[in-house]
Amino acid sequence: MIVELGPDHRYDCTHRSLVMGILNRTPDSFWDRGRFWDFDDFLRLAEAHVADGADFLDVGGSKAGPGPEVTEAEEMDRVVPAVAALSARFDLPIAVDTFRGSVADAAMEAGASVGNDISGFADPTFLPACARHGAAVVATHVRIGPRIPDPTPSYVDVVAEVREFLAERVRWAKDARIPDERIIVDAGLDLGKTPEMSTELLRRSDDLARLGHPILLSASNKGFLGEVTDSGLEDRVEASWAAHALGIAGGCRILRAHDVRGARRVADVMAEVMA
Repeated sequence: MIVELGPDHRYDCTHRSLVMGILNRTPDSFWDRGRFWDFDDFLRLAEAHVADGADFLDVGGSKAGPGPEVTEAEEMDRVVPAVAALSARFDLPIAVDTFRGSVADAAMEAGASVGNDISGFADPTFLPACARHGAAVVATHVRIGPRIPDPTPSYVDVVAEVREFLAERVRWAKDARIPDERIIVDAGLDLGKTPEMSTELLRRSDDLARLGHPILLSASNKGFLGEVTDSGLEDRVEASWAAHALGIAGGCRILRAHDVRGARRVADVMAEVMA
């Protein structure tokens, strides 16, 4: 499987899995709670991710879950200078984690080459912006929408419904003239899913792999792992490693991770075993 993260970064992921290092430009992310909000701290974390083996970096200025409103201008101020700084420092692809086409467009002008959209392309300007820049895109399943509480999610068949949603978004991306190798899908674990639903989606990653597009696995430190292991937020490292390995075995080829060093080691071991 070939993965292109924009026009200048092409990877053979037949066995290899890529590691995406998470970088939050938010004061209220579920994981770091603003620990890297200071720009110097943010850059130091980026340097650590690169040193630990990240293949690319993911910058987000608005968390996925409910919280105070983040205006378009605020998100721009958080994301665009960060992308510009990273692009100047590292010869790696940069993803922008946003559901606004305008923010994606501005971030790509600053050097981003991947649009990571947790809304499933709800903004009709998102895909055209990515296509203009030759960027890759990530289509994520979410039941209602980002930043909207969803306390009682319900599906007839969660795997089938997520697969059909993502298949439709793949068609949208193709209609926007984005090449197959630049279309990535993400099941959206914990986004409008109970822990049991997220566990089922991870277990059946191979069903999503049949879509024929790279799967991004965003399981790192997620709530469903806490339920499975009865562990708090700060104690899900090993559970995240296990999820990474299970995802790769099921066909996932991109690991979105807070612990880049651990994810890199899992990915390298799995590549060696599967080669």
